[in-house]
Amino acid sequence: MGGRGRTAVLSGDGGCIAEARHLAAGFLAEVAAGGRAVSERSLHLIQLVVSELVTNACKYAPGPVLLKLRLTGDTVEVEVWDGDPVLPTARPADPGRIGQHGLEIVKAIALALDAERVESGKRVTATIALEPDS
Repeated sequence: MGGRGRTAVLSGDGGCIAEARHLAAGFLAEVAAGGRAVSERSLHLIQLVVSELVTNACKYAPGPVLLKLRLTGDTVEVEVWDGDPVLPTARPADPGRIGQHGLEIVKAIALALDAERVESGKRVTATIALEPDS
């Protein structure tokens, strides 16, 4: 696990998105308190990825959502598990489309993005660079 991680079960309702962002901020504060530099930019990008992935899980999957945050070297892995086995796919870019750009945003931010079916649904994992303060 690279030494540090946090896991939370979220209700899957609309309030869980703000809770997920708060959990990500708390996790990164712990990382920083442990002596690791965490830039303001990294904080915002990781919170954005958490928001987008949790939003998709809450919108398209029934039931609770599992959020895992893990420090792995110079990156943070954000894993979101939900009960829907349908894997997400980014839609083609369309500046005229309103909404449904979340996965496009995550793909643009993340060093890697993976989605896989698991026994009880799916797991989506995004790897984001942890940049030091400049």
